[in-house]
Amino acid sequence: MNGMNSNNNERGLLPFPVILAATKGDPDAMKIVLQHYQSYIAHLSMKKIRDENGNTYWGIDEDLRERLQTKLMQAVLNFKIYRD
Repeated sequence: MNGMNSNNNERGLLPFPVILAATKGDPDAMKIVLQHYQSYIAHLSMKKIRDENGNTYWGIDEDLRERLQTKLMQAVLNFKIYRD
């Protein structure tokens, strides 16, 4: 596989330089972090939604999705990296 992720493996870790740049407020790095966790946030945002006809289906709660993204960004910005 030569270091590449297959469809059966995890997406892998974010590169340390991206994390470091995101903690310093780099918007491009933060975008990469958000994209990395996009599917997980969508999964956490799923809930049963009822339409006007009374039909129930699963959908993404956009308010919850935005709040989770905001919390992730806050956590990244508050993340402290300690070096020996």
